[in-house]
Amino acid sequence: MNAEERNPKRKTGGKRRALQVIFGCGRMGYAVAKELKGRGLDVLIVDMDERKVEVLKEEDFIASVGDISDPEVTRKVISEGEPEAVFVLSNDSEGNKKAVRNIKEKFPNARLAVRVVEPVDKEDLRELDVDVVLSIPDITARTAIGQLENAKSRGKAKELTAMIERVKENEDGKLGIVVHDSPDPDAIASALALKQIAKHVGVSADILYRGEIGHHVNRAFVNILGIEMIRIVQEKELHGYGKLALVDAAVPGVHNPLLPPPEGKVDIIIDHHSANTKGKVAVDFLEVQPDSGATSTIMTRYLQELDIPVDKVLATALLHGIRTDTSGFKRETHPSDFAAAAFLYLKADKDLLDQIETPPMSTEMLNVVGNAILHKKIKGSYLITNVEEVANLDAIPQAADYLLNLEGISTVVVIGLVENMICVSGRSKDIRVNIGDAFVRAFGDLGSAGGHASMAAAQIPLGIFSGIKDKDTITQLIEDAVSKRFLSVMKEEPSE
Repeated sequence: MNAEERNPKRKTGGKRRALQVIFGCGRMGYAVAKELKGRGLDVLIVDMDERKVEVLKEEDFIASVGDISDPEVTRKVISEGEPEAVFVLSNDSEGNKKAVRNIKEKFPNARLAVRVVEPVDKEDLRELDVDVVLSIPDITARTAIGQLENAKSRGKAKELTAMIERVKENEDGKLGIVVHDSPDPDAIASALALKQIAKHVGVSADILYRGEIGHHVNRAFVNILGIEMIRIVQEKELHGYGKLALVDAAVPGVHNPLLPPPEGKVDIIIDHHSANTKGKVAVDFLEVQPDSGATSTIMTRYLQELDIPVDKVLATALLHGIRTDTSGFKRETHPSDFAAAAFLYLKADKDLLDQIETPPMSTEMLNVVGNAILHKKIKGSYLITNVEEVANLDAIPQAADYLLNLEGISTVVVIGLVENMICVSGRSKDIRVNIGDAFVRAFGDLGSAGGHASMAAAQIPLGIFSGIKDKDTITQLIEDAVSKRFLSVMKEEPSE
């Protein structure tokens, strides 16, 4: 080691290298020193044990003997260079606190990480305004729990690949990946990830859906990324697959082409919504993680655990899936979503992502939004409108998203007629309103309804209105009935 490497005061390229100082070098201090040195950083160690210091010097550390609580020892650090970070890691509680005060006085800009020796130290160190409080029991507990969670995740990932590999045992050696009707980006991206996992173990797979990819952003998503999907009409078209997986949905037959339980047979279920317990589902592999904001987050973790390469198309798809299902990380987002997104962001194609998220509005969509604006009725901060008959179901929630941007509007309800079904979409940015719960109470007894605090949907059979021939009359009756039910429920909501 040359003189420049030994002495951090020396300049490299005209700049002094950042100095990391460790006060107290027991097991914890030595581990930190090794890690910092391994990262190519200059490390200065101060410890009272002369023998230990000599051993550290033999390992090419810059080390000196001294009492860390002594202000003179702190001053001597100046001769080696002003520290960027100081780790106070001795097992002397009072000595550590004295060292912190000395460092604060001499090096106010240095970052401080200090070991907790006694339980009372936590509060004392916070009052001293240290940057990081290191509690060995807390660190050990978090590490142990984190390692167990990682082991569980690895186990599930291996269990999934073993299940997929069994497809080879069947005469129909192909995996069918089923997503819900009118699939959204999270479902599509998750299915694409599962297809990549299947490919990794030598199994071919198809992504299957029923219905329409109606939302213009979702169509752009599929087209720009070139995602291959097969649209099916009847459940019997699924019979040609060795095994079936249901992704971003938990119950066969609910908005997907599978038969409902107990007739519905599915081998793999992966979802981030709480499973519906009304019907028992016979399944060989079940992964439901309500603590993930998107199924794409779960699939990203599987890809990481299995060390499967993630190309830019798959990374872009999964990142878009997480962003859309968490509403740009503003709705039901968990730390796991941020971790997955950080991993994917480095691999995703940002230009493709921009194209997906800002596609041009179609003429059909423009007409629907125009109708929504034309027929709007505003009651306080509520806007209710009727777009009449539409060919594309996804145009209704798109109109709701658009209208929620209007000034003074906090809650939007858009009503439309799709074939023989009344379709209602709701959006709200009022923190006092849980519009998903409101939709269930308003329309749950008439058809299907549900959603989140900020978004909801309902589908109601046309029923008694189907016998009316005049289009204007049926439109007005539907609007009146839906509005009355919704507003009645909202009056029951607490004002605070």
